[in-house]
Amino acid sequence: FAVPALISLISGKYEVVAVYTQPDKPSGRGQAFSVSPVKKVALNLNLPVMQPENFRLTAERERFAVLRPEAVVVAAYGVILPKAILETPSLGCLNLHPSLLPKYRGTSPVTAAILNGDEFTGVSIMLLDKGVDTGPVLIQAQVPVTPYDTTGLLTEKLSYIGAGLLLDVIPRLRKKEIVPRAQDNSRSTYTRMLEKTDGEIDWSKSAAAISRQVRAYQPWPGSYTRWQDKQLKILEAMPVEPETDVPGQVVSLKGNQAFGIQTGNGVLAVTSVQLEGKKVMSAGEFIRGQRQLVGTVLPN
Repeated sequence: FAVPALISLISGKYEVVAVYTQPDKPSGRGQAFSVSPVKKVALNLNLPVMQPENFRLTAERERFAVLRPEAVVVAAYGVILPKAILETPSLGCLNLHPSLLPKYRGTSPVTAAILNGDEFTGVSIMLLDKGVDTGPVLIQAQVPVTPYDTTGLLTEKLSYIGAGLLLDVIPRLRKKEIVPRAQDNSRSTYTRMLEKTDGEIDWSKSAAAISRQVRAYQPWPGSYTRWQDKQLKILEAMPVEPETDVPGQVVSLKGNQAFGIQTGNGVLAVTSVQLEGKKVMSAGEFIRGQRQLVGTVLPN
């Protein structure tokens, strides 16, 4: 989410005095240290990269102050900035947030917009204050949520829109042409950090709700059920008309390569799956090798 903003600033001829990103972290089976995408871009551009755990140490705050930034741009950083940092840049700390604030403050706003079936979401640029996404808004852009948007795809779209807004906001801030607009806290909503267990499908929910979940939880934590004591990921699916009365029951669908799963309201037509330990495959390919799946009832 941060990469387009960095590239936008560089293309806008701004001097980027440093790029801050979280420390490299072990990931995967081999626990090799992974590098954040924004760090990779920064190193390729020969920009200084800083990776403090936080800003509690006086030395880290002093190192930041020496940079004397005119503005700080924050995008998906995940570190709370103390008052000393917030007050350093003359133009303030500008935060790119992928929602139409004050709606969907917090860590998973794009996922929430898809889960809730919103027709529109957007991106906001706000001035950071001591709260969580509570600062005054400088500019916003509204974006439609399509029936095909996943969290990954929609986040990418919003990142490019936000990066473009940056080039509009910074010169207007310099000229004092933008009046920060306080958020209406009475209209605020908050999102939470997602967990892996959130991805388990509850077949008593409606097909429409589960379909949104499948898109909202792409790429993480994914949406899954269990089949033959293995995790079965549902990667692509859409709601169709009801066919049985047993939530979780697998049914065959006529006229296409998908199979269906009865939900609390409607059937979920599944078009792409991945069985634990296997490759991603179409639902048609999967059901040809697992014909005994039809008629079974998957667990909630």
